[in-house]
Amino acid sequence: MSPITEMPLGECMALLAARQLGRVALATPMGVRIMPVNYKMHDGDIVVRTTSHSLLGTYGWDSELAFEVEDLDERAREGWSVVALCKARLVDDLDEIDWIRWCGDPEPWADGPRHVYLRLFVREVSGRRVGGDVLAPVGALASMPVNNYLG
Repeated sequence: MSPITEMPLGECMALLAARQLGRVALATPMGVRIMPVNYKMHDGDIVVRTTSHSLLGTYGWDSELAFEVEDLDERAREGWSVVALCKARLVDDLDEIDWIRWCGDPEPWADGPRHVYLRLFVREVSGRRVGGDVLAPVGALASMPVNNYLG
């Protein structure tokens, strides 16, 4: 068995930025749902594209969400997980959408048009690692609210 290590905020944000597939958890009238989404990081926030009739497009655009990325090696029994607590907002400003597209548009893997952009404003991030090497020193920033870290 390996110890669980809290990861510092900088490492958590770097791992978020290095990925393109995560999971979002949201409350719906049918209960909590978790779904995979493609995403890109923009100015410290998570941006996803979806459809207006999806659960995320219907219930996620003015709500509190949890977002998670992970990497696991079951054979070695090691891995990491980063969880971000977010406030989602519908991106309806065309200039902002153009800026997102120019900086790096999230590319959904699913077929069909995905014209609804959601920006998940990251409020707090925490990460944990079990086994393997820690990429950065563990410190007080491991679960500090992002706004305090980013200024």
